[in-house]
Amino acid sequence: MEFQSILSAASGGHGLAVNPWAAVAYLVAGVLFILALRGLSSPATAQAGNRFGMAGMLIAVVTTLLTHAPATADGLLDTIGLVEILVAIGIGAVIGIVMARRIAMTAMPQLVAAFHSLVGLAAVAVAAAAYLNPTAFGIADAAGEIFTVSRIEMGLGIAIGAITFSGSVIAFLKLNGNMSGSPIMLPARHVINLGTLAAIIGLVAYFTVDQSPWVFWTVTGLSFAIGFLLIIPIGGADMPVVVSMLNSYSGWAAAAMGFTLGNTAMIITGALVGSSGAILSYIMCRAMNRSFISVIAGGFGADDSGGGAGGSKEQRPWKPGSAEDAAFLMSQAENVIIVPGYGMAVAQAQHALREMADQLKKEGVNVKYAIHPVAGRMPGHMNVLLAEANVPYDEVFELEDINGEFAQADVAFVIGANDVTNPAAKTDKTSPIYGMPVLDVEKAKTVLFVKRSMGGVGYAGVDNDVFYMDQTMMLLGDAKKMADDIVKALSGSGH
Repeated sequence: MEFQSILSAASGGHGLAVNPWAAVAYLVAGVLFILALRGLSSPATAQAGNRFGMAGMLIAVVTTLLTHAPATADGLLDTIGLVEILVAIGIGAVIGIVMARRIAMTAMPQLVAAFHSLVGLAAVAVAAAAYLNPTAFGIADAAGEIFTVSRIEMGLGIAIGAITFSGSVIAFLKLNGNMSGSPIMLPARHVINLGTLAAIIGLVAYFTVDQSPWVFWTVTGLSFAIGFLLIIPIGGADMPVVVSMLNSYSGWAAAAMGFTLGNTAMIITGALVGSSGAILSYIMCRAMNRSFISVIAGGFGADDSGGGAGGSKEQRPWKPGSAEDAAFLMSQAENVIIVPGYGMAVAQAQHALREMADQLKKEGVNVKYAIHPVAGRMPGHMNVLLAEANVPYDEVFELEDINGEFAQADVAFVIGANDVTNPAAKTDKTSPIYGMPVLDVEKAKTVLFVKRSMGGVGYAGVDNDVFYMDQTMMLLGDAKKMADDIVKALSGSGH
């Protein structure tokens, strides 16, 4: 049968000897993954990028099933094993569909962190299975000795996978509020981390000459531990970089396991995810004026000084305002710059915000949106929310493209953004966000700041001097309700 010929030609395990048609299919899948990454680089092409990625993954999964389908001892198709695989895929698909439909946009960062943890755990499971039964994976000789190159791949895969899993679990707990977003500092943490990393590297090297169980499982245990130790000292302001970094780790773990399994698609996909995640992490670190190493070492919030105590400052005078006040000021303006933040995401205010902007544009007001690269809890969080509300892409600008326009803006409308608009990042050397480029909202003629209450501070735990400036009017309350009330005021006042 044709299927049997494909299955026979695909045998070869770690030797990467695959059916030529399978190689072509994997190449097509790889091209689609590259197109997916390109599409996801812009909100305008994100949907097309998702479709490319879905098509590429479908091709990769079907090809893998055809070329690595379970077979019986006499070479026939093991239908029971194939059914088990399809059932597992079905269960995962149902879980994924249900989660995707029910998850709120505010919980998307937690979901991404959780998915990263599953990728890391899958890499650990594959490496453990390959170690316990190497002949089934075609990575050992007749005596059961694992090939040296396979030991390197396995050691790296399980180390990176375990770090990804435990680190992503801590990131999930911090993002979900189950663990404090503040840095948790252990005594001598740098010595502990460096010692643990050195031990992991040394044991992975030793594993190439000694495949004893104690070496393999010690590497696994230490890797789980270092993932935990690396993430707990990182403060909330760094969470977008952490999510991006863990995304990169998950990719490299998948690539390493792709070599162990002899699966070209996993190697290509893992390398793409790993490299793109690393590049994104670098871009975000540069946007925050931080080195990647300082973030890993617990850059923001690493000290307990100065700015972190912003929430306990003495009471300072501030100017309260109402939706009617905001509607009047913005309707009289020529240029309004809207700065969305995590508070907008929490309140799901993006649709009301777009209605407000549409109403202002009808009155002849020039409206733009200013996006900080680390606003929200994951890379591109604000862009996704605005795209969901059908905000025109040509009205959305990144920090470096719009920061110079605040001085000419009549109104800066800040909705739920704190740390990314805090001028302490430019002036207070004791602040945990010092050195991070911020949006210069304080340069606008009027600042309208939507905030739930004056009692809270941003995710980095820093008070914002913009609240107390003469040109600032504080609009306290739920962000969605405030935006809705402003829309009503704009519609009913005849402006």
